[in-house]
Amino acid sequence: MNPASPGLKLTYDDYLLFPEDGNRHELIDGEHYVTPPPRLNHQGISGNLHLVIASWLEDHPIGRIYYAPVGVVFSNFDVVEPDLLYLSNARMAEIATPKHMQGAPELVIEIGSPSTRKRDETIKKRLYERWGVSEYWVVDPDTEVVRVYRRGAEGFERVTELSRESGEVLTTPLLSGLELPLARIFRE
Repeated sequence: MNPASPGLKLTYDDYLLFPEDGNRHELIDGEHYVTPPPRLNHQGISGNLHLVIASWLEDHPIGRIYYAPVGVVFSNFDVVEPDLLYLSNARMAEIATPKHMQGAPELVIEIGSPSTRKRDETIKKRLYERWGVSEYWVVDPDTEVVRVYRRGAEGFERVTELSRESGEVLTTPLLSGLELPLARIFRE
């Protein structure tokens, strides 16, 4: 996946040269990852999450939810575009620039696909943990499950795994009072 010579890490300057071709281009530890455009069910889930969270934030203006593509620059070698991310107003003042986020959002949401599922649960999870993301949700459209990881004393702890089939509701201390029924997240 990395078009550079073996052992050569790509940087943010290289990232800026990637084509605007409709694919998602990311750098993780200097390695270039390309993801094709998402499937329709991925976009539906992303839209549902954004709609519910953004609507709640209208009544509780404590921060903002953003959806891809929005760049998150952790370092010169780590630049990603999460599916969704949340920033409190205080955190936004610290890391938002006119072009991208320069640091860790409080909440990152990745919606899995066959081409990203393993990366979301391993490489990206470790990246978000290392750079101080407070909470990470991995949404699986195929099984209609959401896995929630929260920062603990030793790094990310898997707090829960919720499923649509069980009729569960997702909550987070980052958005106290928001309730996200999985039936609403995964509805078509």
